[in-house]
Amino acid sequence: MELEAAILSLAALAQSTRLEVFRLLVKFEPEGVPAGELARSLAVPPNTMSAHLAILSRAGLVMSERRSRSIIYRANLAALHGLTEFLIEDCCGGRPEQCAPDADCKPARGKRAKARA
Repeated sequence: MELEAAILSLAALAQSTRLEVFRLLVKFEPEGVPAGELARSLAVPPNTMSAHLAILSRAGLVMSERRSRSIIYRANLAALHGLTEFLIEDCCGGRPEQCAPDADCKPARGKRAKARA
Protein backbone atom coordinates (compact mmCIF):
# COMPACT_ATOMS: atom_id res chain seq x y z
CA MET A 1 0.00 0.00 0.00
CA GLU A 2 1.23 3.45 -0.87
CA LEU A 3 1.45 6.27 1.66
CA GLU A 4 -1.39 8.31 0.10
CA ALA A 5 -3.73 5.30 0.09
CA ALA A 6 -2.91 4.61 3.74
CA ILE A 7 -3.59 8.24 4.66
CA LEU A 8 -6.92 8.15 2.80
CA SER A 9 -7.92 4.93 4.60
CA LEU A 10 -6.90 6.20 8.01
CA ALA A 11 -8.68 9.51 7.43
CA ALA A 12 -11.86 7.66 6.47
CA LEU A 13 -11.71 5.63 9.67
CA ALA A 14 -10.88 8.65 11.84
CA GLN A 15 -14.55 9.46 12.40
CA SER A 16 -16.66 7.56 14.92
CA THR A 17 -19.64 6.65 12.71
CA ARG A 18 -17.45 5.49 9.83
CA LEU A 19 -15.32 3.42 12.19
CA GLU A 20 -18.48 1.83 13.63
CA VAL A 21 -19.79 1.14 10.12
CA PHE A 22 -16.54 -0.47 9.06
CA ARG A 23 -16.35 -2.62 12.20
CA LEU A 24 -19.95 -3.71 11.68
CA LEU A 25 -19.24 -4.64 8.08
CA VAL A 26 -16.19 -6.68 9.14
CA LYS A 27 -18.40 -8.49 11.64
CA PHE A 28 -20.87 -9.44 8.92
CA GLU A 29 -18.38 -10.69 6.36
CA PRO A 30 -18.83 -12.30 3.90
CA GLU A 31 -22.62 -11.71 3.68
CA GLY A 32 -22.53 -7.92 3.89
CA VAL A 33 -25.26 -5.60 5.14
CA PRO A 34 -27.89 -3.60 3.25
CA ALA A 35 -27.41 0.16 3.48
CA GLY A 36 -30.77 0.67 5.19
CA GLU A 37 -29.96 -1.91 7.84
CA LEU A 38 -26.64 -0.18 8.52
CA ALA A 39 -28.45 3.12 9.00
CA ARG A 40 -31.04 1.57 11.34
CA SER A 41 -28.44 -0.40 13.32
CA LEU A 42 -26.41 2.70 14.05
CA ALA A 43 -29.37 5.12 14.29
CA VAL A 44 -27.98 7.29 11.49
CA PRO A 45 -30.24 9.01 8.92
CA PRO A 46 -30.07 7.24 5.54
CA ASN A 47 -28.64 10.27 3.70
CA THR A 48 -25.91 10.65 6.34
CA MET A 49 -25.13 6.94 6.11
CA SER A 50 -24.82 7.29 2.32
CA ALA A 51 -22.26 10.05 2.77
CA HIS A 52 -20.25 7.94 5.23
CA LEU A 53 -20.37 4.91 2.93
CA ALA A 54 -19.22 7.05 0.00
CA ILE A 55 -16.16 8.19 1.98
CA LEU A 56 -15.34 4.60 2.98
CA SER A 57 -15.83 3.49 -0.63
CA ARG A 58 -13.52 6.19 -1.99
CA ALA A 59 -10.91 5.04 0.50
CA GLY A 60 -11.30 1.51 -0.85
CA LEU A 61 -12.43 0.13 2.51
CA VAL A 62 -15.93 -0.95 1.48
CA MET A 63 -17.46 -2.47 -1.60
CA SER A 64 -21.08 -2.41 -2.71
CA GLU A 65 -23.21 -4.71 -4.78
CA ARG A 66 -26.79 -4.28 -5.95
CA ARG A 67 -29.04 -7.20 -5.02
CA SER A 68 -32.55 -6.70 -6.27
CA ARG A 69 -33.68 -3.38 -4.76
CA SER A 70 -30.99 -3.27 -2.06
CA ILE A 71 -27.38 -2.20 -2.09
CA ILE A 72 -25.31 -4.57 0.01
CA TYR A 73 -22.12 -3.19 1.53
CA ARG A 74 -19.15 -5.34 2.48
CA ALA A 75 -15.83 -4.61 4.10
CA ASN A 76 -12.89 -4.83 1.73
CA LEU A 77 -10.77 -7.20 3.79
CA ALA A 78 -7.93 -7.07 1.26
CA ALA A 79 -7.69 -3.30 1.83
CA LEU A 80 -7.75 -3.83 5.60
CA HIS A 81 -5.00 -6.41 5.27
CA GLY A 82 -2.97 -4.02 3.10
CA LEU A 83 -3.38 -1.20 5.60
CA THR A 84 -2.39 -3.46 8.48
CA GLU A 85 0.70 -4.64 6.61
CA PHE A 86 1.61 -1.04 5.78
CA LEU A 87 1.33 -0.05 9.45
CA ILE A 88 3.54 -2.87 10.71
CA GLU A 89 5.88 -3.08 7.73
CA ASP A 90 8.92 -1.95 9.69
CA CYS A 91 7.87 -3.43 13.02
CA CYS A 92 10.75 -4.11 15.40
CA GLY A 93 13.37 -2.88 12.95
CA GLY A 94 12.68 -5.70 10.50
CA ARG A 95 12.98 -8.41 13.16
CA PRO A 96 9.43 -9.80 13.26
CA GLU A 97 10.27 -12.39 15.90
CA GLN A 98 10.46 -9.50 18.38
CA CYS A 99 6.95 -8.40 17.42
CA ALA A 100 5.36 -11.76 18.18
CA PRO A 101 2.63 -11.46 20.77
CA ASP A 102 3.44 -12.53 24.30
CA ALA A 103 1.86 -15.89 25.13
CA ASP A 104 0.22 -14.33 28.20
CA CYS A 105 -1.16 -11.41 26.22
CA LYS A 106 -4.97 -11.32 26.09
CA PRO A 107 -7.15 -9.23 23.80
CA ALA A 108 -8.25 -5.92 25.30
CA ARG A 109 -11.76 -7.25 25.88
CA GLY A 110 -10.37 -10.17 27.85
CA LYS A 111 -8.29 -7.86 30.03
CA ARG A 112 -11.28 -5.63 30.79
CA ALA A 113 -13.51 -8.58 31.55
CA LYS A 114 -10.86 -10.06 33.85
CA ALA A 115 -10.38 -6.74 35.64
CA ARG A 116 -14.13 -6.50 36.34
CA ALA A 117 -14.32 -10.07 37.73
